[in-house]
Amino acid sequence: MKTLPTWRKRSEFTYSGSVQDGTRIYYGSKPWEAYVSAEKYQELLRHFKEKGVPCGTSRDEPPSGSLGEWLQQNVTKTAIASYVGSILIHEGYAIQNGSEIIFGEL
Repeated sequence: MKTLPTWRKRSEFTYSGSVQDGTRIYYGSKPWEAYVSAEKYQELLRHFKEKGVPCGTSRDEPPSGSLGEWLQQNVTKTAIASYVGSILIHEGYAIQNGSEIIFGEL
């Protein structure tokens, strides 16, 4: 299990796995759990390749074109961009620039 700060560094969460193998994300006091498959990560990385977009951590209205919007449309309606963005940065697939996440090459 790895522990990381959320996107805005207001709290922490844990996860197991990796972008390459898929991740189980644990957050909140319950804790809640979300799963992102390796296939969904690959789809996400292809979609955002070499782009900078808002992370989009809003629970109800992530910005159009943001990572959060993509995750809500393609993975889960639960707002998990705050966790997935941090995982992508930690594992070297993207960098953070203010509220934007900037993706590299595949």
